Amino acid sequence: MGIIKPSEVRAMRMRLGFSQSKLAKLAGVTQAYIAKIESGKADPRFSTLERISKVLEQASAPTKQILVERIMSTPIVFTRPSDKVATAIKTMKAHDISQLPVLDRDVQVGSISETSVVQRIASGENMSRLLRRNVGEIMDKPFPTVPKDADVGIVYSILEHAPAILVMDHGKPAGIITKADVFKLAVKP
Repeated sequence: MGIIKPSEVRAMRMRLGFSQSKLAKLAGVTQAYIAKIESGKADPRFSTLERISKVLEQASAPTKQILVERIMSTPIVFTRPSDKVATAIKTMKAHDISQLPVLDRDVQVGSISETSVVQRIASGENMSRLLRRNVGEIMDKPFPTVPKDADVGIVYSILEHAPAILVMDHGKPAGIITKADVFKLAVKP
């Protein structure tokens, strides 16, 4: 892009949705100085215009796509439909997780969570009988799935309504994403 003209600063700033204050802070100048440049009352030094141009250029550059495989957890901790509910609970406790996909070979057939088990007990189901039942008898619907090369932006809206997402690679489960995995993006590796 190069160095922009002072007369172009306002249009670029507005297109990016920046306030004068935000642009000033990022460029290391005052908001009043940005206002003067935009109104034509100040003729900025080349170095100042260069900093402003750099900030606007970086902000307008297309963002790099982040794939879900970058934040998914592997290997997938899961249970089988033939496992006892007690075994599934022990697995969740051992791995400090609150839900599991239910896999039959490489196919997701359902899910089980602490919440669904607690709801069954709260609704009157006998706990000792529940613990002896097979997971397949009480499992919930499967978690939503996304391909491993999907943009991570898709997971945010899905996780608003689902406790987890199974990540698929060539039709087989490759990883899992929960709300906790989203925070991997907040901390640089």
